[in-house]
Amino acid sequence: MQITDVKTYIVGNGWKNWVFVQVETDEGLHGIGEATLNAFGKTVEAAVHELKPYVIGKDPFDVENHSLSMFRDVFSDGGQIQGAALSGIEFACWDIMGKSLGQPVYKLLGGKCHDHLRVYANGWYTSGERTPENFYQMAKKVVEKGYTALKFDPFGSAWKAVDRQDFSLAIELIAAVRDAVGNDVDVLVEGHNRFSVHTALRFAEEMAPYEPTWFEAPVPPQSVSSMIEVAKRSPVPIACGEDYYCKEQFAELLAHNQVHIIQLEPQFMGLTAAKQVAGMVSAFNGVIAPHSAQGPLCSIVCAHLNTATPNFFIHEIFDDFNEPWTKNVLTNSLEVKNGYIELSDRPGWGTDLNLDEIEKHPYQRENFLPLFRDGWEKREPVKNFM
Repeated sequence: MQITDVKTYIVGNGWKNWVFVQVETDEGLHGIGEATLNAFGKTVEAAVHELKPYVIGKDPFDVENHSLSMFRDVFSDGGQIQGAALSGIEFACWDIMGKSLGQPVYKLLGGKCHDHLRVYANGWYTSGERTPENFYQMAKKVVEKGYTALKFDPFGSAWKAVDRQDFSLAIELIAAVRDAVGNDVDVLVEGHNRFSVHTALRFAEEMAPYEPTWFEAPVPPQSVSSMIEVAKRSPVPIACGEDYYCKEQFAELLAHNQVHIIQLEPQFMGLTAAKQVAGMVSAFNGVIAPHSAQGPLCSIVCAHLNTATPNFFIHEIFDDFNEPWTKNVLTNSLEVKNGYIELSDRPGWGTDLNLDEIEKHPYQRENFLPLFRDGWEKREPVKNFM
């Protein structure tokens, strides 16, 4: 079997343009992948086509060699852009392998370690005002849907430092969510790389009485030493890793043995490397909670990885809180039941692109999350960039 073509499709989802990849073969089989990256839809699409010559004429089963070639042989550090493009092609190769063998991808990754996956809700806090009363009501609705864990960013558009009023409001929002969901539900606090070490530690100390399961990405990822400093001193467990795109970055983070909840992003490094990172995390007695905040295929890919990973912790899900039409982008999507998902035994990813639905939602430049603007959490298209 040989790869004959690589095609791309962009879906104009309001809060992030979703980039999909389709790899075709000379035997009529095709596979699908995803290469979404916030605010870089067209850029990643171009990168996919620039990596395309590395796989044309090659056997899709040689997936590890393809991943190495698309990362090493370019001889440039394209960061998340290169990683997303690489992943889109590589994911599609895994799909082809599964279809060819009549097996779901998780079987190719080592088989089933978990019959079902516990999930946490994200993207649920998009309506109304940023007040404790509103967050209380929205969190109650999430629990009523059967979720036993939920994540949110209570920090508005904060960056590095905050004034007393904003500091107090963020803690009040955390308190309101804990009050709404009770003591038996996991509350996960998202930091979005916002703070200095000092500010992050102040927040960690003040949120600790509300017992968050983790404080995610409290400081920018570029300085591993800053993340380690926060992890050492924080009374709340620190989770991070979604920004990294190669094994070496995780090796540096893990070497300090301070962060034990690792949120690797398979879509920035490919599934081959992601499985290897999961093993590295296990060697440091840690758990994985992959970042799954891109499009619906990313969520399925993460579910296959999680199903086949012994040290899986919890799965991120946005799907229940997207626009209704987004469920039609794929022929089969994940379904949350009582706070859990369970994969089918359909071959490959168990789904395909619905090109008719994709055609209805073209790319829009304003579709991205402006995380440092007031009201970003409403996930509305950005009309004014400046």
